[in-house]
Amino acid sequence: MSGLIGKKVGMTSIYDANGKNIPCTVIEAGPCVVTQVRSKEKEGYDAIQLAFEDKKEKHTTKAEKGHFAKAGITPKKVVAEFTRFEPGHQKQFGDILQVDIFTEGEYIDVVGISKGKGFQGVVRRHHFAGVGEATHGQHNRLRAPGSVGASSWPSRVMKGIRMAGRMGGDRVKVINLQVLKIILDKNLILVKGAVPGHSGSYVIIERWK
Repeated sequence: MSGLIGKKVGMTSIYDANGKNIPCTVIEAGPCVVTQVRSKEKEGYDAIQLAFEDKKEKHTTKAEKGHFAKAGITPKKVVAEFTRFEPGHQKQFGDILQVDIFTEGEYIDVVGISKGKGFQGVVRRHHFAGVGEATHGQHNRLRAPGSVGASSWPSRVMKGIRMAGRMGGDRVKVINLQVLKIILDKNLILVKGAVPGHSGSYVIIERWK
């Protein structure tokens, strides 16, 4: 199997064999349950659907209840499909996958929703420097975007110009993160560096290829 669904616990740091302090992210990966197996004959593509973390019955729709009942499991909060998996490792309804599918030292990709920053200006959103210093009459232009378009042609603002707007809250994929440590009894995986999202947010972990 190529991946799992997990939850970002937070960040910490560990020491390697040389005594170097390495920042890492702690992720609670699994256990995940197989809720659906897609095939080329029926759906047109091969994939395995996994579900993670229990959800209350009162927060579950009838359609979801029927879908999870077919796999013989309780309702889950997060569902995701994985299309990359090794030949010969086909899973069946109700199979449970845990963090031991990964090994220490290998590299993985992590997908998550970045932290929302709200409406931000060009200095924070696009790292603009502003319109010069506070001298020569520039008393209120330090964080302004400056000119965004010409006058005679094209007489409008071109699409794609970097301006102020909503920042964050996007689907972000960070690739090539090294697995530093795996704690099997607690379903925890420690990866080198940072992953997108706030503590408690859900992430998708995929084996790097």
